[in-house]
Amino acid sequence: MKMKFVTCLENGNETVGILIENQVVRVNDVLSLQGLPPVGTMLDLIRSCDKDARIYEALSKTDLSSLPRLPLEELKLLAPIPYPQRNIFCLGKNYADHVHEVKDMRLSVSDMPEAPIYFSKTAMPAIGSGEVIRYSRKATEKVDYEAELAVVIGKAGKDIRPEDAEQYIFGYTIINDVSARDLQKKHEQWFKGKNLDTFCPMGPCIVDKNELPFPVELDISCRVNGEIRQNSNTRNLIFDLPTIISDLSKGMTLLPGDIICTGTPSGVGMGFDPPRLLKDGDLVECRIEGIGTLSNTVKVDE
Repeated sequence: MKMKFVTCLENGNETVGILIENQVVRVNDVLSLQGLPPVGTMLDLIRSCDKDARIYEALSKTDLSSLPRLPLEELKLLAPIPYPQRNIFCLGKNYADHVHEVKDMRLSVSDMPEAPIYFSKTAMPAIGSGEVIRYSRKATEKVDYEAELAVVIGKAGKDIRPEDAEQYIFGYTIINDVSARDLQKKHEQWFKGKNLDTFCPMGPCIVDKNELPFPVELDISCRVNGEIRQNSNTRNLIFDLPTIISDLSKGMTLLPGDIICTGTPSGVGMGFDPPRLLKDGDLVECRIEGIGTLSNTVKVDE
């Protein structure tokens, strides 16, 4: 069984579950069956797996056939980690084709990066698959999509060696690094343009790291209204996951539940001539092989 962890609302209460096709098994039902303490949130689950090996063992080895299954259509799917414990660590310009693209967009003048380029993204909250990317024209008129593989850290580490990086991963999810291009240009940096409300769609799940070979080589794509805009593979990352985790942790402790966005490939809306930015009513679908599809519609307020 592939372990895909989700956060959803069940009768108004936040529930952490294991996604099996279109059904959800409550994590706490599994833990109760094994005489283990319950967890409240996805962050609680990640920290518990780090502290007590029995938690992960129970989730990965328990026969779930006797446990209740909740139909996914009766639940509201949330971002796997709706309220990250601190800002999401993000990489800019980490696919070679996107480096050339952003230079043409005049959002950057630099060539191929010699070291990872970091910035941070807030999510208070992150929005889940099926929720709405909503913004006002008073704030921005040039909004873009960026499909990205996100890594969720599973245990604390500092000065991590590249060859040890996988040990510190809990799993993988998808983030759409929604970006206001006009604000990026206006402020001559990325923070404001990346951090408007609803600009952090995340999901639909977190896939257990053991379900995917490491380093991951996964097809990644983004469609807008069914049209493929981005289409690449994570093998094309300039800085791969071992390099990112090792470099980011130099002198800085990574914590269980931290999230790292690894960058986006070419095909963003601003890279077209003329630009093909998001508009009211658009459906944006970010897909990564082995994880799923993160789908969000766009609502523009006047």
